[in-house]
Amino acid sequence: MARKGDRWRELFGLIPVSLLVTAGFTAVLINRSANDAPTITYGVFFLGCCVLGSLVIRWRLPAADPWLFPLSALLAGFGLVTLYRLDEKFAAEQALYFLVGLGLMLATILWLRDIRALERYRYTIAAIGIGLLVLPRMPGIGAQVNGAFLAINLGFIQFQPAEFAKIAIVVFLASYLNDTRDVLVRGRIPQISLKHMGPLLVIWGASMLMLVFIRDLGSSLMFFGGFLAVLYVATSRISLVLVGLVMFFGGAAFFASNVGHVEDRVQTWLDPFSTERVLCPGTGTTEKYVDCQGFQIAQSLFAQADGGLFGQGFGNALIKVPGGGPLLPAAETDLIYAVITDELGLFGATGVILIYLMFAWRGFRAAIDATDGFSKLLAAGLTSVFCLQVFVIVGGVTRVIPLTGVTLPFISAGGSSILANFVLLALILIVSDRARRDRGDVQGGLV
Repeated sequence: MARKGDRWRELFGLIPVSLLVTAGFTAVLINRSANDAPTITYGVFFLGCCVLGSLVIRWRLPAADPWLFPLSALLAGFGLVTLYRLDEKFAAEQALYFLVGLGLMLATILWLRDIRALERYRYTIAAIGIGLLVLPRMPGIGAQVNGAFLAINLGFIQFQPAEFAKIAIVVFLASYLNDTRDVLVRGRIPQISLKHMGPLLVIWGASMLMLVFIRDLGSSLMFFGGFLAVLYVATSRISLVLVGLVMFFGGAAFFASNVGHVEDRVQTWLDPFSTERVLCPGTGTTEKYVDCQGFQIAQSLFAQADGGLFGQGFGNALIKVPGGGPLLPAAETDLIYAVITDELGLFGATGVILIYLMFAWRGFRAAIDATDGFSKLLAAGLTSVFCLQVFVIVGGVTRVIPLTGVTLPFISAGGSSILANFVLLALILIVSDRARRDRGDVQGGLV
């Protein structure tokens, strides 16, 4: 069995997290020249919620990885501080979603006693996942977010179903490939039947659907990339991954040349600083390209350059123009990484990336330790999708790839994202607990 010290390590890991949350709120208030007596209580309340979560994990998953939950709490706490710096309203909403997400994580841990039970419902889960992807285009409930059909608006609530669909698709792929991996490993590509290549074609089609029909470039890359990661873990065949990459980039290149909104995204990525005068869709007037379609990515790059190595400090970066309008569009969602770089500098932004890398390390560690195929593929797939989501948004903000509308996990404003990522965390913790139980004794503190 895993040593009891693991749970104490997890619990004590939450203390510096709460201190950082308190220090972050204090720094913001100091820079605003504001006095707020309850500042310390923010950190205490955050610590109390996290301790409750840790106690449930200790009771239900005593052998689970001791680092995943503190790392997630650190990212969530950092996100709260950053959003509070932007607008107190954003932070209040995110705090509510954090509590609901924490409750959803604990409910998943308590309800799902055996992770392998999900295998029995793989086709139902797949159908739900695909249905969630299509819902934003349904008349009456579909809603556009920054030009893409990402959300469902039910009047009393609005959420982005793709965040939950990514989990459903990974569960299906892990189960399906666990059953068909022997055929895919032994057979040559021309000999593999259409039946066995079905998931590749379905996920490719779903990715292209998202790229064109839903206009969600980021999620299409995230979904298909996650599938290729699971496929490679299942088969260890780089040839299948290369076939998948050719299919995806071939389809993406075709649509980038023939579908207007995809072509616009690519053009903005290639030359956001163009001074060519164009008709701006947002205002209906003729303006320079850099002041219209290229404005968001251009301002993102300016903000990151403004941060330098050490940043301007919390609350010091110029996010809004003196009149109150946004100088950095969508700072709380798409461009929150630019805000982080502006205020904490290259070193601070690199620190955030290192936290995500540590989360990835522990997630893949759970996959390596898993003793059954489904759990191994599930943990690898969920961790891959999580990492790809970070890459897509950070890559877009830094102009490595075209800018898309996905969120930075646990940090960006967005209830759907934080709820789905807490469920993702719960599933990896369940896999980790079973894997470490099966291993018997856990050697060392970071293994």
